[in-house]
Amino acid sequence: MWRRLLCSAPAAALAMLWLGASVAWAGMGQPSPGEMGLQTPASPVAESIHSFHDLVNAIIIAVTVFVLLLMLYVMYRFNARANPTPSKVTHHTLLEVAWTVIPILILVAIAIPSFRLLHFQYSYPKADVTLKATGHQWYWEHSYPELGLSFETRMLDDAAREELIAAGHDAPRLLAVDNEVVVPVNKVVNVLITAAPDGVIHNWTIPSFGSKVDAVPGRVTTTWFKPLYEGVFYGQCSELCGKDHAFMPIAVRVVKEEIYTSWADTMKEANEVAKSARSEKDKDRRRELLQQRNELLEKAKGMVRQASGPQTDVRQVAAATPAK
Repeated sequence: MWRRLLCSAPAAALAMLWLGASVAWAGMGQPSPGEMGLQTPASPVAESIHSFHDLVNAIIIAVTVFVLLLMLYVMYRFNARANPTPSKVTHHTLLEVAWTVIPILILVAIAIPSFRLLHFQYSYPKADVTLKATGHQWYWEHSYPELGLSFETRMLDDAAREELIAAGHDAPRLLAVDNEVVVPVNKVVNVLITAAPDGVIHNWTIPSFGSKVDAVPGRVTTTWFKPLYEGVFYGQCSELCGKDHAFMPIAVRVVKEEIYTSWADTMKEANEVAKSARSEKDKDRRRELLQQRNELLEKAKGMVRQASGPQTDVRQVAAATPAK
């Protein structure tokens, strides 16, 4: 019996290693059915997080396999039948030093890349775009302070999703939103995160960017990301915040810089029209201005939806482009 256990241990170890290292295919920017690992990284920070995760995972698997084999050996070698006269050894200096020093070395091996990753995450490069995210009960408000833009982000209902899907756009359930955050590809985005003063704590999370930061009332926290791919990247509130916590998705659409500039200009024009509508006293004229504002907003949305290309790593594109 024990011989069979020992013979099967290597196979079990290999199975554990495969299970820990392998993942189901991960869709870019959103969860995938049957996914076992982290979402595909789409920023330098997320890539570093994944590398650290893989390192720690390998160490954990190695320690687990070693302890398992050691337990099986002890059970086989020192059971009553194989060892009827038990040893009365009370201590072993070399072993005691080894099982103290080796775990310390393992922790140091984990700590060094951990500190390096933390330093990278919190060393903020110069921002190309500044975004502010404010958590409310239960929706997000996103603004671009440098552009004077602000809009609310709410989850789409099933009817609105079906319209988008019928038009050939992706609109995943519980993730698609009415107003997406739009940022340029391969540019540093600095995100200022807070929550409404009279609200509760939320959490602004985009897994593909490695961003997960609390939104605290009365306090501004920051994070940054540099998207490496065009496309839509989804996230959610990751802090239990009340009855509609599950319905606070986030969608970040990454586009080419020129498309982002056109989108920003159109959104600013829509904001100016909205300001004019608020100050307009004539009801008919106000209705016309609001209709014009809505048309501009739809134009901006359509512009970025049509422009989003395949999710290609911009570093590969740059490497493949011949120097002039």
